[in-house]
Amino acid sequence: MGSSLPLKFALFFSLSLGAAAVPLSLPRNLSPKSSRSPPPKATTTDLLSLLGPPQQAASVNSVVAQQLRSCFKFLAPFNQTLPTRRALISQLNAPLTRTSEEIDHLIWSPPPPVLELARLAVDSGGDPGAIHRALDPTIITVPDVEGSNEDRCELTRYPYGWRFIDEALNSYIEFLFKTIVERGPEVGLNVSLSRYDFFHGHLFLAKESGRLGILFHAKEYPAYDKELFPCNMGYCQVGSNVAYDDSMNLRNILWLAPLLNDSRKAWEAPGVLVVLDAHPEGIIYRDLIPEYVHIARTLYEDDFGEVVVDVNYLNVGGETSKFQLFVC
Repeated sequence: MGSSLPLKFALFFSLSLGAAAVPLSLPRNLSPKSSRSPPPKATTTDLLSLLGPPQQAASVNSVVAQQLRSCFKFLAPFNQTLPTRRALISQLNAPLTRTSEEIDHLIWSPPPPVLELARLAVDSGGDPGAIHRALDPTIITVPDVEGSNEDRCELTRYPYGWRFIDEALNSYIEFLFKTIVERGPEVGLNVSLSRYDFFHGHLFLAKESGRLGILFHAKEYPAYDKELFPCNMGYCQVGSNVAYDDSMNLRNILWLAPLLNDSRKAWEAPGVLVVLDAHPEGIIYRDLIPEYVHIARTLYEDDFGEVVVDVNYLNVGGETSKFQLFVC
C-alpha cells in the first residue's frame, strides 16, 4: 500500500525411583536418567500471570518466568502498576499528532469505553455474552478484500460482521492495529496491513481472571516455498508476497486490557502490548506451540481463554486502500 494513497480505516469483528539399590561401582554420570526432574513446563496461565500484577507474577516458577520474559518484546514499556497520568482521549482520533508518550499511555490506560468493556468482562465472570451485548446488531456484509473473491478466498469466519455500538471501541482496536504496524520494526517485526499478512486478531476472556485480551496474528499466509515453507494453505495463499523468514517467530502479538483487582473496585495492572517471540530455542516455541504448527509458529487463542469474537481490519477499498474493521 503506497504512502501517497489516502487511507480510511474501519473495523469489523467475527463472532522416584524406588528403593532398589544401585551398584556402588556405577559412575555418577551413568546414573539412571529418570532420577533427574524434568524441566518445568510453561503454560499460558504463567504467561498471563507475568503480564499481570506483581503478586501474580511472583506465583510463576522462577525458571519459567526468566525464560518467558526473555521472549517478550514490548511495543510499549511494561509496567506492573498503573501510570499516574492518563493520555487524552481526544488523541485517539489524531494519530498523526500523537507523541510516543501518548501512545504508551493509551496502551497502559485506554479510554473509558475500553475500560468499561474490560470491567464487564471481569464482572460477568468471563461471560462472552457481556461482550456480544456491546455490539451493534446491524449486520454488515464483508465485501471483496484485495481481490479475495476472485481467488475464492474467505478471510473471515463468516461472510458478515458487526461493529461495536460505541465508536470509541472500534477506534481503539484500529489504533492497536496501526500501533503494531508502526512499532513492530523496533522489535524486528515488519508487517503490512494486507490480506496475506496482518489483518486479524482474536478477542478472548482470560482463564480464571476474565481479563480482556486480543491475540493478533501476523504473517497469516506466507508464500509457498518448497524449501522454506512447503505448506499449501489453500485459496487465501494464492498470490502471497509474504516471505517465510525469521520474522515468523514474531507473528503472535498480545494485547491485554487493564486488570481489575479481586474486589473489582480498582485497577490492579495496566494494559499491555507485547510481541511473543517464538524462536525455536525459546520456551514459547518449546512449551506453548503445538508441534504440528511449529513451522507456522502459531499460538492458539483458545489456550488463553474463552474466545468471544474475531476482529478483522480489512482493505475493502481496492486502489484507494480504504480499511474497515469487522467483528465476526
